[in-house]
Amino acid sequence: MPLPPATEPARAAGAPPAPSEGVEPARARAALAPSSPWAQRAVIGLFAIAVVALLKVASALLVPITAALVLTFLFQPMVRWLRRRNVPETIGAGVVVAGLLLATGGLTAALIEPATEWWERAPETLSRVMARVDRLRAVLPILAPAHPAPVLAPVETLPRPAARRRAGAAEAAEAAPPATAASQPPANDPIAETIATQGVALTGAFVSQFLAFCLSASATVILLYFLLASEHWVLSRSVEAIPRQRARALMLAGLRSVQREISHFLGALAVVNLGVGAAMAGAAWLLGLPNPVLWGTVCGILNFIPYLGPVIGSVLLTMAGVLTFDTLPQVLAPAAALLAIHAVEANLVSPIFVGKRLSLSPVFMCLSVMFWGWLWGIAGAVMAVPILVALRALTKRQRRLRLLTAYLEGTRRPVRSLRALMRPKRPKAGGAAAG
Repeated sequence: MPLPPATEPARAAGAPPAPSEGVEPARARAALAPSSPWAQRAVIGLFAIAVVALLKVASALLVPITAALVLTFLFQPMVRWLRRRNVPETIGAGVVVAGLLLATGGLTAALIEPATEWWERAPETLSRVMARVDRLRAVLPILAPAHPAPVLAPVETLPRPAARRRAGAAEAAEAAPPATAASQPPANDPIAETIATQGVALTGAFVSQFLAFCLSASATVILLYFLLASEHWVLSRSVEAIPRQRARALMLAGLRSVQREISHFLGALAVVNLGVGAAMAGAAWLLGLPNPVLWGTVCGILNFIPYLGPVIGSVLLTMAGVLTFDTLPQVLAPAAALLAIHAVEANLVSPIFVGKRLSLSPVFMCLSVMFWGWLWGIAGAVMAVPILVALRALTKRQRRLRLLTAYLEGTRRPVRSLRALMRPKRPKAGGAAAG
């Protein structure tokens, strides 16, 4: 019996597939891929928003890790120097971390006594602040507490005996001596009531924040030790995992550049801020401000935050002047001294110690402080500049990011005028002669 004819021609062995085969996977890939450049940009924007949200939510985990990485870039040259002297990395890292803890402990021990004095004087300070605020509110009617007038029924609507009793009470009140301020009931003051009711909540918030800071600082110190002790091992394994020799060289050069620039920048900044703290301590001592060492240390630490640090220090010094002095020039003198010291530091000292090679754009520095301060609070504001330095060191290695590098470097190179940039380029003399 003859077989029915085949509906499809048999494909010979080794023949290429029909054009229709493989169409479905191609269609699937086309469906998954963005259909336009705007769709690609939208996907990139959504990914960036997701990354920012992750950084915000995971701040309790990421802040100690980032701080430990920044400190590793700062102190790793010391461990490497000890390794060249035949000191094992575990011992060298222990020596560096122990020295850091001893320096921090000595500074804390020196500041604990004046800080305790300010804490013990907190109730008296608060009462003095309230008294001065009350005087200010008495001068400014818009800040004065409201005194609602009592609602009284008209006399003619009352019965006649009640009206006679009311008139007798009024005559007795006029004959009685005036009541003193102590005997009068306290007026309804919303600001004073808010301060009184929120005291316990503020104390609880301070204690919880202090405990969170201690936990984060402990995690940072422990992670710093392990990063310092295993930096050579981790770097060797990472380079070994890259197959191409050129990629290995680029990775190693990029990491060394980031480490070198961060360590140089933070080292120079630490020296500058040490001088700022010493100068502020001397100025506070000359002006008669109590605890000059405390104020010098606070101003030196706040100077690690560009632009915002001196502003916060000026506000704190103004508050201290209000609580210490009586005349307006004495009140404003500590803040004015800090601003003068910061002006000298920013225009004369920092360019010498930091140098033009490590200069950054003021606009991007301010934006970095605002962004990381919004994400991670004070810790993010302190680490904003080291993160910006690391970003600039990485962008130097990528040709596609040269425009961003030019923005981050700021005023490192002279900028040409707009008229010169819009002027058409003239052909070279050699090319014109050859034509």
